[in-house]
Amino acid sequence: MTLPTMLPHDRATHIAWCRAIDDGPWATLAVPERVTYNSHDMTVQLASAASLTSRVKLATTIIVLPAHDAVDTAKKMASIDVLSEGRLTVGVGVGGREHDYQALGASFANRWATMDAQVATMQSVWAGEPPFEGADPVGPAPVQTGGPALMAGVMGPKATARAAKWAAGIDGAWSIFGDTSGLGDAIAASKTWWADAGGAPPTISTSVWFGLGDGAEQRLGDYAASYMAIFGDGMADFSRSAVKASNAEALAQIADDCAAAGVDELYLVPTTADPTEIDLAAQALNL
Repeated sequence: MTLPTMLPHDRATHIAWCRAIDDGPWATLAVPERVTYNSHDMTVQLASAASLTSRVKLATTIIVLPAHDAVDTAKKMASIDVLSEGRLTVGVGVGGREHDYQALGASFANRWATMDAQVATMQSVWAGEPPFEGADPVGPAPVQTGGPALMAGVMGPKATARAAKWAAGIDGAWSIFGDTSGLGDAIAASKTWWADAGGAPPTISTSVWFGLGDGAEQRLGDYAASYMAIFGDGMADFSRSAVKASNAEALAQIADDCAAAGVDELYLVPTTADPTEIDLAAQALNL
């Protein structure tokens, strides 16, 4: 279950979501990132969630890594790994919104190569190596040996081939609208890159926007349109009509389709900050 990071909410609501997820049937509490949007900061929410939970894994879905400094990100994620006693998985990707890069003063150019180098830097920091000659190591040391597992927010063949060299798996957005057609083929193709790289089979995760309860269809469409409006009116209109998980039956079918296609973990992304949505989702999935 994903926190309502992209929606306005207060302290009480945040606490309610964290505790309900930790007390419920969910495997992971996920936090996404976006800068130029009415959203909460990913690192702040993760740190808070680490303290408010004790059972569920934590995951970033995803950090737009080239928009950030690698050493600073490694330090923050190591700190959250310590606060959560080793429950963190770090999903990273390049994103597709140049505005986020501009807002943080980062270059949008050569972002794939930049991320490859940043991953190596983060792993070096987590291994206790100084960031430059003569410097002290950057602490704290992660609880997990070698640092948290890295998931790659990739989908295309070139990006997937690059990620197979360093990631434990893929956190793709194949099913974000609820369309699972072709998902199995995409996952099978992705796994070949991991096999070619000589690594263990990748963990596969994906996400879906969902809405349940009264007015869910309108709310889900409005959320999708708002989120994708940065790419133009055409994309916003398409997104509004493309989302599918607006009732319990549709959400359950999407979850079944994802499992059949080989998805190991499906992240549900809420379109309301109302904590009752958590119970409705659990009921829809018979959890």
